[in-house]
Amino acid sequence: MKAYEICSAEGIDALHLAERPMPRPGPGQVLVRIRANSINNRDLQIIQHPEPRGIVYPRIPNSDGAGEVLEVGAGVSRFKAGDRVMGTFFQNWTAGGITPEAMASALGGPIDGLLCDHAVLEQDGMVPVPAHLSYEEAATLPCAGLTAWHIVVGLGQIKAGDTVLILGTGGVSIFALQFAHMHGARAIVTSSSDEKLARAKELGAWKTVNYRATPDWEKQVLELTEGRGVDLAAEVGGPGTLEKSIQAVRVGGKIGLVGVLTGGKIDPTSVMRKSIHLQGIYVGNRAMFEDMNRAMTVNGMRPVIDALVDFKDAPDAYRRMRDAGHFGKIVIAI
Repeated sequence: MKAYEICSAEGIDALHLAERPMPRPGPGQVLVRIRANSINNRDLQIIQHPEPRGIVYPRIPNSDGAGEVLEVGAGVSRFKAGDRVMGTFFQNWTAGGITPEAMASALGGPIDGLLCDHAVLEQDGMVPVPAHLSYEEAATLPCAGLTAWHIVVGLGQIKAGDTVLILGTGGVSIFALQFAHMHGARAIVTSSSDEKLARAKELGAWKTVNYRATPDWEKQVLELTEGRGVDLAAEVGGPGTLEKSIQAVRVGGKIGLVGVLTGGKIDPTSVMRKSIHLQGIYVGNRAMFEDMNRAMTVNGMRPVIDALVDFKDAPDAYRRMRDAGHFGKIVIAI
């Protein structure tokens, strides 16, 4: 089998395309022919900075992949040869709250990921691909899609008429916009690009704010909500934007924190004074994934793919992610 490997801390240019023995599924495991990957900022950061994350060399990167089942091991009952499947980000988190054991089963980090043409996955660490989606579309769901669902539906419990603040137009943000719109919520999207904001409007954004033209964008968000603030914020920036998100959220509102894209420090006093529910979101469990897929199927929702990159050119996908010009997801076709 062919697989890209992280073999050093030298970044994207050091990714190595290797030949490995064809894996075989053990009891409770499934051999999958991987057809597509999508990449996340987390994948880029692991490739660029593997050592602080404790990556053991060589390590196959990428958490998100989709393909078809080729062979099943003893005791497998959930899948059969020919099924179209996606791996779950955590191979050992089926339901309930997150645990250290679940965190240790994250693909493309503690264990090998899916930037390869064949992989063995746990049968409990897979879900079927929705019938209306291609492999390329399905590959965008395990991390970014599920993270956005966890924020909007799991944490936010969004309903029609609620207001959601969404920072940026990357993978998680665009999924959050689509899920908010699906539930009848009003989404306010920020970006430094008027072109991207126009595309966000086409996807159902209620209002948009160019944060470069309006540095005090939190004040604009408050004006748009008549001083009340939003019910929920999908916070992908991290410390550099969190204080503004706190100011933009209503008293008793919620913030799903998923990003560390910006540096800085945060004073927790305002979280306490506004009784804000601030929760770190680390993807989600398999039960959430299955709920999300049902909702996408009923609504015919399709992911937004910014670019499709061939497997042989996989390093270019990370360069595109690093340049931060994408709208939606970057996908590698295998």
